[in-house]
Amino acid sequence: MFDTEFLDVPPLRSAGGTVRLPGSKSISNRVLLLAALSHGETTVHDLLASDDTAVMLAALRQLGCAVRQDGNTAVISGLGGRPVQTPAKLFMGNAGTAMRPLTAALALLGGEFELSGVPRMHERPIGDLVDALRQLGCAIDYLGNEGFPPLRLRPGQLKLEQPIRVRGDVSSQFLTALLMALPLVAERDICIEVVGELISRPYIEITLKLLQRFGIDVTRQGWERFTIPAGSRYQSPGAIHVEGDASSASYFIALGAIAAASPGHSSIEIQGVGAASIQGDIRFVEAAEMMGARVDSAPNSLRISRGAWPLKAIDLDCNHIPDAAMTLAVMALYADGTTTLRNIASWRVKETDRIAAMACELQKFGAVVEEGADYLRITPPTQWTTGAIHTYDDHRVAMCFSLAAFNPAQLPVRILDPKCVAKTFPDYFEALFEVAQADTPRIPVICIDGPTASGKGTLAALTAHRLGYHYLDSGALYRLSAHAAALAGVSLDDGPGVARVARTMPVRFQGSHIFLGPQDVSEAIRTEAAGMAASRVSAHPEVRAALLELQHSFRKLPGLVADGRDMGTVIFPDAPLKVFLTASALHRAERRHKQLISKGNSATIGEIQQDLEARDARDSSRKAAPLKPADDARPLDNSYLSIEKSVEQVLEWWQGTRPF
Repeated sequence: MFDTEFLDVPPLRSAGGTVRLPGSKSISNRVLLLAALSHGETTVHDLLASDDTAVMLAALRQLGCAVRQDGNTAVISGLGGRPVQTPAKLFMGNAGTAMRPLTAALALLGGEFELSGVPRMHERPIGDLVDALRQLGCAIDYLGNEGFPPLRLRPGQLKLEQPIRVRGDVSSQFLTALLMALPLVAERDICIEVVGELISRPYIEITLKLLQRFGIDVTRQGWERFTIPAGSRYQSPGAIHVEGDASSASYFIALGAIAAASPGHSSIEIQGVGAASIQGDIRFVEAAEMMGARVDSAPNSLRISRGAWPLKAIDLDCNHIPDAAMTLAVMALYADGTTTLRNIASWRVKETDRIAAMACELQKFGAVVEEGADYLRITPPTQWTTGAIHTYDDHRVAMCFSLAAFNPAQLPVRILDPKCVAKTFPDYFEALFEVAQADTPRIPVICIDGPTASGKGTLAALTAHRLGYHYLDSGALYRLSAHAAALAGVSLDDGPGVARVARTMPVRFQGSHIFLGPQDVSEAIRTEAAGMAASRVSAHPEVRAALLELQHSFRKLPGLVADGRDMGTVIFPDAPLKVFLTASALHRAERRHKQLISKGNSATIGEIQQDLEARDARDSSRKAAPLKPADDARPLDNSYLSIEKSVEQVLEWWQGTRPF
């Protein structure tokens, strides 16, 4: 997951390949709560690992439910009628799929509870659910603003004789919460009557189907009246698999519709959800097809490719796909006219006011946007612009706008606070970069060159971390080549043989650690013997050519920070930012002396300084790629700068190359 302040998505050209979706958030949190309320043990497979499910699991443990986790599998030992631990203060983050159903279940179970969340959760209405629960005799107090969390729950005197009335036009989660909680007290038939139009009906269908899996058969009359039968009792199904998230699928369905096919690929394949899905957002496929996507559906997978281009503008009632419809708003940027998305009033009470948020951010690309109480009207740009996308701590805003990087003006897109995708799809951007391609010159590179012991490795690694970019420590490659050749049984005097090994080394740099496949070889390649072996293999022209190819392969989405002696002059001469890092020989000697002393090695500062000056002279006079700054490199003398100040200077220069 990218946990950087911002993530710059370079202009993207094409896409192709396979995406495996994370588990559905809507299904995951419903299943976790139902399993906790059941008799018996439930094994939940393919569980979504996200902020929302983490909140639910933490709450269940706090209430006394036994939970065992192994990867994306969780084993829940149901409470089965046993009392929950009380009193308890539960933090719900910004997870509506945890806050609403837990409020209802705990209010009916009885006990002392406080439920709170992040500030935005305290702005999301819950009054209609509380009103419905108070009809039943539940004792619930608002601890802040009337109609909003945080809440205090106290034991009440239940009254189940009369039908319970709940509004259906604000959030379907209120009805879902009641449907999941009422079987706990169904000594007699209990009826729920929906007042007004029920929005987001597909989410109620998910709830009803999952209730059935846990032994509860709810009957309904249209969408106005639901009856929980007397004697209802939750029973574990033993094991249950969570479908891939259909709302998350929408980004890759849109990707297939927007992007040209990458070489060697004809489509985007999405695994984990398909035509057999119980999720309403699977109907996003129909909307995408209306706009021009070609979609082949199988029971548990989808295959999408570009059809009509530009996409076709649509006018659509989106009540049936409230979350996925946000993706249509970004697809509208690529349409042949004005697109209107209607009946989306529920967007106003989600993680943010999504109608206002989408209207604001779409305009940054040059779109003309009309915002109404329950609709958006989007006319695509006549001239594309770009901007930094404010994500409002809303995962769907972040994921939607990454698709704007396919703009015909070839402009990058900046996503602020990219880690907000952790709510439902922590590895979204990694998944996107696996299947999307950019023209190589469009993938940004920052080169940091300089003499030995100037601190370029530390500076490059920290800069890469701040930007979420890949990192290349070119100085380690000859040592790695020798090490990998020795492991493969190849003689270091066999130039072609070492080159074959070097060309395909599975190298990964992570901060100060260097990995060859899964093995951390940082210490192994920093010995004196490893240095001598590196000198032997560096004499082979075949090895030098292989390592040039390997270094170029590090230029991958979303970008690269490379350090060495010839990154800006030889390896990446087109890099938009080149830094030549220097420090006086004395300062470098003092730094190297501290390193040696910390490892128990003895040396004087004078000896080290003399050695560094001699090495500088050799490096500067080499016939092949001598050490020198690129003509357009920015000099940075860090003799008196902390590493933090050096990083900030590089980032300031980098910002100056960006169009944001």
